[in-house]
Amino acid sequence: MFYLYILESVKFGTYYIGISKVSERRMCSHNSGKVRSTKHKRPWKKVYQEMFETLAMARKREVYLKSLKKRSAIEKVIKHF
Repeated sequence: MFYLYILESVKFGTYYIGISKVSERRMCSHNSGKVRSTKHKRPWKKVYQEMFETLAMARKREVYLKSLKKRSAIEKVIKHF
């Protein structure tokens, strides 16, 4: 199983969209500063998660979510979670 997740920076209110096989371990990596792209906006909280059977399916959904440029569009996805 693969997990697609959306994190929200508690301090800045920005979103990060990612994929992982072990979502809780990855969340710890984001909050401990081990991920270069997220370490400057810590701490993070998980606001959305989906499970997929294949990496290809998760990537397809990730590309779609990342194409949503407006914050309101991403918040609409989160709201229905």
